[in-house]
Amino acid sequence: MASELTKMSCEDFASVLAARQPVPGGGGAAAYVGALGVALGSMVGTYTSGKKSAAAYEGDIRRMLLAAEDIRVRLVALVDADADAFYPLSQAYAIPKDDPTRADVLESATRNAIVGPMEMMHQIASAIELLEEMGEKGSRMLISDVGCGALICRAALEAASLNVFVNTRALRDRTYAESVEAECDGLLAEWRPRAEATAAKVMSYIRGRE
Repeated sequence: MASELTKMSCEDFASVLAARQPVPGGGGAAAYVGALGVALGSMVGTYTSGKKSAAAYEGDIRRMLLAAEDIRVRLVALVDADADAFYPLSQAYAIPKDDPTRADVLESATRNAIVGPMEMMHQIASAIELLEEMGEKGSRMLISDVGCGALICRAALEAASLNVFVNTRALRDRTYAESVEAECDGLLAEWRPRAEATAAKVMSYIRGRE
């Protein structure tokens, strides 16, 4: 199955997301939301680049813009990649329980379905790091967009993690499952509070508390 979800309009994507069909689901939504979060950081950088007031950061801003573009493009691609990986899993669950191949097919499909959400988490973590830096060096006129991006990325990170955990719990290979869960927990432990801290700092600035 080759998905083309990312070629849909926002309205059509939301409609198909609401429909009774296996894809897109939470994984695709998480990737798309993460792409929106890092895109906000790119917008701040684009407006900041070339400003005399930010001349000292021009090289950093350009570097961040290139990195943010790479992350955004990859997260958008993961919307379709996640759907393509999940569809076989949904089909595997339809295999009769007395079929001797069912367990192995399910195990393989489940492992494949984990790959996308894990990559999303890594990409979103990189987005949060960029938003942190953009909050320090980007235009103060768009600082609220940095905060919005950080909160959006935090939500996307957590949503992607749910799509990891819901699959690792079904794996028979518990050693592999626990290693993936540990990696996932590590990403959450580091990047969720950093996203929250970035958003809190923005809020303090906007409210005149710093």
